Amino acid sequence: MRRDREVLSSIFKKGKPIIGMIHLRPLPGSPRYDPEKLGMKEILRIAIEEARIMEGCGVDGLQIENIWDFPYLKGERIGHETSAALAVATQSVREAVNIPVGVNCHLNGGKAALAAAVAGGAKWIRIFEWVNAYVSHAGLTEGIGAELSRYRKLIGAEEIKFMCDVNVKHGSHFIISDRSVEEQAHDAESEGAEILIVTGFETGQAPNAEKVKSFSEAVSIPVMIGSGLTKENVGELLRFADGAIVGSYFKRDNNWKNPVDPNNVRSFMKTVESLREAGYDD
Repeated sequence: MRRDREVLSSIFKKGKPIIGMIHLRPLPGSPRYDPEKLGMKEILRIAIEEARIMEGCGVDGLQIENIWDFPYLKGERIGHETSAALAVATQSVREAVNIPVGVNCHLNGGKAALAAAVAGGAKWIRIFEWVNAYVSHAGLTEGIGAELSRYRKLIGAEEIKFMCDVNVKHGSHFIISDRSVEEQAHDAESEGAEILIVTGFETGQAPNAEKVKSFSEAVSIPVMIGSGLTKENVGELLRFADGAIVGSYFKRDNNWKNPVDPNNVRSFMKTVESLREAGYDD
């Protein structure tokens, strides 16, 4: 099945875009937030510094998320302070770079992310569970596509795109174990997802090539790889997808908790540019 990549080309200048992660340090309201040692001013300074490093090394976009806010609240339980902090960070990063920015709010905080995206000028949001359900660290996490699509219409934010995981990492999907990943991908597409994300089972773990290929062939909308890409496997996996989100590999020692390592970003993007020259972005 040939996929329509128009939604990606409306956001990114190059084919097979690579999105780098801005892992915001603990935000106000979260258990690890420390206003004395690491308040919002320092959080924003780090985010802007890492954003500029990744832009300078050639990434095509950036995604901002509150990954340090664990243990996570979910959905409607997420506080206004989180959405506000995400909005401030989004605008600060967007104004510091010349590449598009997106937002993800843990856990499955679609409304909080969308509100932050509108206020901060983001181009997309990531949603872990658009349809169906799974058991996450925060408990039963159900699809929010119906509610979120109506909220986007209500606030006039149709220009912000929905980038949606299918069979997302860090959870148990036994609830829908009788449906294949390809069937779940079709569910998400038929219910209004605009870009799909395929992942491995954990942060830093890549899906195998067979999974990416069969997943991509099951839908007609763009597919992004959402975990585990490295300089060594990007050639094998990006062949079957339309782009990727890269977090761990861009960090020192490939650990998402560490600062961005310019050498890792630069070498990865050099490999991606070689793939594009070889026709991978056709």
